[in-house]
This record gives sequence, C-alpha cells and structure tokens, in this order.
Amino acid sequence: MRWERMPLAVALKVGQERIVFIDRNVRVGVPAGVGERLRVQSAGGAVYLRANEPIEPTRLQLQDTDTGALILLDIAAEPAKGGEPALEPVRIVEGDVPSARSGDQPTDADEVPAPANRQAAAQSARRETPISVVLTRFAAQNLYAPLRTVEPLPGVMRVNLRRDLDLGTLIPTLPVRATALASWRLEDQWVTAVRLTNTDAGWITLDPRVLQGDFLTATFQHEALGPRGTPEDTTVLYLMTRGRGITQSLLPALHRFDPATHLPQPEASVEDPKDGKEAPHAQ
Repeated sequence: MRWERMPLAVALKVGQERIVFIDRNVRVGVPAGVGERLRVQSAGGAVYLRANEPIEPTRLQLQDTDTGALILLDIAAEPAKGGEPALEPVRIVEGDVPSARSGDQPTDADEVPAPANRQAAAQSARRETPISVVLTRFAAQNLYAPLRTVEPLPGVMRVNLRRDLDLGTLIPTLPVRATALASWRLEDQWVTAVRLTNTDAGWITLDPRVLQGDFLTATFQHEALGPRGTPEDTTVLYLMTRGRGITQSLLPALHRFDPATHLPQPEASVEDPKDGKEAPHAQ
C-alpha cells in the first residue's frame, strides 16, 4: 500500500491477526468504541491487529514517534468464512512527501527520501522558522494537543531523559517543584519539557529571568501558577538548549558549609600562678 495522504483500507477477520509493516516506530490511536473489540500491538516497525468481534468501519491513527507524522487506516472486521485463507500482511510505503507545515521546504519535492536519509534531508533544507520556535511548538503539541493535530517535524528525535533528574537549582527563589517530563532534539538544539507545580498557597507569576542555567530560550505554557491544590497550580516549561541537553545546562548544586571550620584555632593563654597575669610565651 502507498500512503499518499488518503486513508488506507485494511480488512480484518474476526479471530485472525493481521500485520501491518510500516518500517518505523508508531503510536496507534484507537477510538474508545472499539478498544475492547480490537487488540493492537506496535513493535519494531510493525503493527499487529486482531479483532475479537465484528467491527464496523473505523479509522485508526498511526503516529511516527520520531517525527509526529500521521498515517490513517480505515479498518473493518468481519467473521471469517470457512475455507478462506488467512489474511496476508500489509506493507505501507510513503508516497509523495508534502512540504512540512513547520516551515521546512524540501530541496526536491519530486523525490521521496529514504527513511535513513530523512534526517539528513531535513538538516540540509532551508528552514523558514527558527528551530527554537518549531521545536517548542512540537513539544507543546505532544503534551497538550490531540494526536491527530500534531504537526510532523522531519528530523526530530526523542531523547532519553531521567525522570528523577534533580532540578533543585532551576528556580531556587520560588516555591515551585520542577519535574522533567520529556526531551526532543532537532539538529544541534534540544527542547526539554519540565512540569512546574506550585507548593505555596498563593499565586505565582512566572518570569524566565528567575531561571538558573545556560538556556537558549524558555517558554511557559501558562504565565502564572495558581495556589497549591487548585487546577491552575501546574504548568509546563519548555527549555531550549544548544549543543547539549538540560543535564549539562543546569547550574551545579551549592552545598552549604561553615567557613569558620577552616580557620586556625587560637592557642590557649597561660596565666602566672602568682599574680594571675598571663605569662609571656617563649620565643
């Protein structure tokens, strides 16, 4: 099958598993109405579909985990008839690639780059929108927008990020708890999404000037945090860095110490036992 921005029809038989090869890692969006009647698994660039009951025509969304690009499948499941052969696997290949809505312009719209060359093609393309804007928008869409509305971004890669990363030095002057959520990379720039939660009983106005670290840009999803325990007490901060991730861009933690412990201790004075005056020290 050739994906050319038109939904692809995939027939299923009840009780039979059908494999859809797509040669990329994808997330599968399944409507709630068929969730219990359809088993879906995605692994190693293949999607495994098995219908447990008849399913009326339904649309599935396959989203590339790296670029966010979508492929639409229209499935329908019917009871298998006796003597019918098992359904064969399906392979989906890309058709003509449209210009990315993020501002990328392919160097040759008539040629379809191979999967291994997508990142190189995206790097060499002329970019109308700054990477920091494109990457921040991509991160925000992945966290807040419905799956079908996420704009594809060629060349973007998900970056491993420690969820227990210590962010205590990020906003030390505000009563805010910071938690790392996810990180993506495009060319030489990283964006890291950080959840901010108010731990105080009052409102907090967010100002990027209080952030501590070496950041290219900083964008708050909301401009203020509500009191602790309210729906408005949490937002997301998007931090852009160049040439390295957030771990290397944070300020080191400062450990408190008492400088007096490093000073020399004064010598004890010696008194003359006769008149109570101090005796001179021997030279």
